[in-house]
Amino acid sequence: MDETRYRERIDRLVEPGEHVLAHAKADVGGGLTPPPPPEPSPTAGAGRRTVGSVLLNVLLPLATWDRGDRLVDLVGWGIAGRGAAGSAASRLHRAINPPRPDGAVRETLLAVTDRRLLVCRTGPVAVLGGRDAEERALAETEVAWSAARSQVASARVGWHRLNPKRLRIDFADGSWLSFTVPIAESGRPLRGIAAALSA
Repeated sequence: MDETRYRERIDRLVEPGEHVLAHAKADVGGGLTPPPPPEPSPTAGAGRRTVGSVLLNVLLPLATWDRGDRLVDLVGWGIAGRGAAGSAASRLHRAINPPRPDGAVRETLLAVTDRRLLVCRTGPVAVLGGRDAEERALAETEVAWSAARSQVASARVGWHRLNPKRLRIDFADGSWLSFTVPIAESGRPLRGIAAALSA
């Protein structure tokens, strides 16, 4: 998908009088992320399943169990974000990765305006859909999560393991979440997001 068209769609999603300062296509960094926000009805006995979940995750890698997956993420990728359940990073991560995904591939777009940090999701992206499918996915782009600029404490791009292009966004509540682009892509858009948030 042509990234210059992202800006046109993002401009349509902002409020009147709000100006987009920077935008980038990115994915949440690989690794351990903050726990999801609390659910209305917690499940009983979750602690007793922890050891069994980790063991089953190792023995059956195609099956998924939350705690086992978190351990694998920590060992394989490191830490991609921190924060308590319900923190800004936790809510942002849940907005990008809903509890019941539909299996469709969507692009994540970050945008910084003079008022907010916006995280947008495109419509389903068809791998071999052609230009019409790209246009349809772009037309279905919506704001998944936003935060006032005052809720962002800092942002910077730096190295994480072998990736020199990891954007870390720290929030005022002490939580943080990272975003990356593939190694072959330019890190300039992420540096633009960091500069706009730090200005």
